[in-house]
Amino acid sequence: MSQSSNNKTLYGVLAEFSNPKELIDAATIVNKNGYRNFDTFSPFPIHGMDRAMSLQKSKLGWIVISHGLVGFFGAIAMIYWMMVIDYPLNISGKTLMNVPAWIPVTFELTILLSAFGAVFGMFFLNGLPRFNHPLFNSENFKKVTDDGFFVCIESEDPQFDSEKVQKMLSEAGGTNIEEIYDA
Repeated sequence: MSQSSNNKTLYGVLAEFSNPKELIDAATIVNKNGYRNFDTFSPFPIHGMDRAMSLQKSKLGWIVISHGLVGFFGAIAMIYWMMVIDYPLNISGKTLMNVPAWIPVTFELTILLSAFGAVFGMFFLNGLPRFNHPLFNSENFKKVTDDGFFVCIESEDPQFDSEKVQKMLSEAGGTNIEEIYDA
């Protein structure tokens, strides 16, 4: 990471674009130039942005299914232990493995652990909780929740050079280009 003269750490370069089409075009240009540590920001999801940025599929689905399977097999094991091994009761002459009676508990534990996997997996994959982000220090970035479209290339990118990045973003149609520093 780069250091500035006033001892703040350079986070990256931020550029604003006027509409979603320009933002997708800019993301494509940044991606084709080999940058990997960059992100786009807009007030709403933009169809095709993941393709323009060459993003991989999310791992969240695998986290959810694995937690769901743990819930399912955990419920089966718990009920089997309770009803067959630990405290077997013969109720109305039914077998000890009365599987239809196990369905509600099995379903609920599967859904419960899947939901926990989704929520906490999302937190983990997004690097949350993060109480402050360097982009929040930019006055221009406040427009992102209303009508702003932004690209930020982070200084952690191996080929990051602030001047080259600013020139590339300017040629891509970016305005209000600024360096962002950690506070």
